[in-house]
Amino acid sequence: MPIRTTRSQVTFNVPFVLAEVDGELPAGTYDIDTDEEVIEGNERTVYVRTATLIHIRGLGSTRIVTIDPLGLEAACADEQHGSG
Repeated sequence: MPIRTTRSQVTFNVPFVLAEVDGELPAGTYDIDTDEEVIEGNERTVYVRTATLIHIRGLGSTRIVTIDPLGLEAACADEQHGSG
């Protein structure tokens, strides 16, 4: 099955936490990749999310970590409500 990847960015103005990453991540802009399996049917095409990845830039390197998209949504919501 073909896979499509869409990239977006999320910006945090304060440090935040994701369950899949040890410790706090610093404020900044992060690239988010969403991989979706393309399932083509007779009448429509369906996209099923298979992975969500965050790119974490450090000193001269980048780590890519698979994360729970609901955890990312929660971290974004926490920041919007000032409890980041």
